[in-house]
Amino acid sequence: MKEAMSRSNDVFDVIVVGSGPAGQKAAIQAAKGGKRVAICEQAREIGGACVHQGTIPSKALRERAVERYRAGLRFSELRSARHLYQGSVAELIGEVTHIVKAHDHYMTEQLVRNGIQIVHGRASFEDPHTLRVRHTDGKASIIRAEYVVLANGSKPRAPDNVAIDHENIYDSDSILSLAYLPQTMIVLGGGVIACEYASVFALLGVQVTLVDRYPKPLGFLDGDLTECFLNYFEQHGGVFIGESELVDVEFDGVSQVESTFKDGSVLRTDKAMCALGRVSQVDGLRIENSGVKINDRKLIDLDANGRTNVSHIFVAGDVVGPPSLASASMEQGRRVACAILNVDSGKFSEYIPTGIYSVPDLASVGLTENQAIQKFPGAVVGRANFKEIARGQIAQSQEGMLKLVVAADRTVLGIHAVGAYATELVHIGQMGLLTGAKIDTFIENIFNFPTYAESYRVASLDAHGALLKASSQQAVA
Repeated sequence: MKEAMSRSNDVFDVIVVGSGPAGQKAAIQAAKGGKRVAICEQAREIGGACVHQGTIPSKALRERAVERYRAGLRFSELRSARHLYQGSVAELIGEVTHIVKAHDHYMTEQLVRNGIQIVHGRASFEDPHTLRVRHTDGKASIIRAEYVVLANGSKPRAPDNVAIDHENIYDSDSILSLAYLPQTMIVLGGGVIACEYASVFALLGVQVTLVDRYPKPLGFLDGDLTECFLNYFEQHGGVFIGESELVDVEFDGVSQVESTFKDGSVLRTDKAMCALGRVSQVDGLRIENSGVKINDRKLIDLDANGRTNVSHIFVAGDVVGPPSLASASMEQGRRVACAILNVDSGKFSEYIPTGIYSVPDLASVGLTENQAIQKFPGAVVGRANFKEIARGQIAQSQEGMLKLVVAADRTVLGIHAVGAYATELVHIGQMGLLTGAKIDTFIENIFNFPTYAESYRVASLDAHGALLKASSQQAVA
């Protein structure tokens, strides 16, 4: 059957495929530079998975879980027992719907305000400069551009041995559609998404088992942060099983999910969540018609400006691969547009902070303690425990700490935070890293009291003491 055509031969300077963080920033930057821009989004809403399946809903769920938990601590009958939340996930995060809609409305207005044409439909290459867009009404249109930016994101990886059905076995996009909280759940994976959801569900009273093939989850983090996460997770009833090789996961057809492991053990739970990574969303693009090459890891090779092997086609965001952070994706989108405009975008910072919205919050930027010791002999650490910080006492949120990794010459090398506002607190240290700050910057300046920010002064004084001790030991030796 011949496809119905509409709005053919629209020509733009730049077409951006995908309206997530990378796509938005690329489109807006290009439009502000005087280019005629179209942004193509296959969903009805703007924002991509970040807004509708990932970052915003999942973080909102976390906020509701923490609020409920802290409110429960005020009642003595809840102090000694864990209680399973009885409503649906949808009810728990019901308020999120208006948050997402508001964000979608704001982003749409921003795009329109900058003269960007929004094209809803699924895009695929006809040739390197031409895209065919299939719309929800079955019609199609042809659009052309001098430059194309691929910012169409990623999707959850679906391993062959995990029978994801989105009813009993979920992936990281479908997990928020849970009709009710189960009594028991297995979460597969030890990365950011797995740990965020596992810790939130544990806080809500679900008996969560987190399983990974590595000895510990979040292995890229500083060891102290990983230990804090595991301790808190286990305090709230969670169980972590490391160094486990999965054979298969499937629904038994009655009421349980059966997870079978190489050692012959079988774990039966009410529900399962697969969070074993994400893969680039290139399916359906007919990318072979563009001339863009896909490497062995199913990622697109690119240069420092996001340019592919086809000089007028750029990529940004999760489709590129790691670090797969919304913050980094936004910067990648901006830099791609700057390359198209032939404008200097500045140096791409090596200090990209990691923020993990688990319970508790985890955040990191710069070198870990082990990395610093290997690279900078004589490096020390300084800690500020939140139970010793007045703000932590006031907020009744005393678990957690700020940790500074410091070179022998007093230069700050890394910042690691766990606990309340860790993902906010880390940015103070990030600015210090960017300027080569020494701990004296934090010791000699005044912070508001009481705040979590004063942890920087406390941790710096602790590091100062560690350096004095190391110096005296060397003198004795």
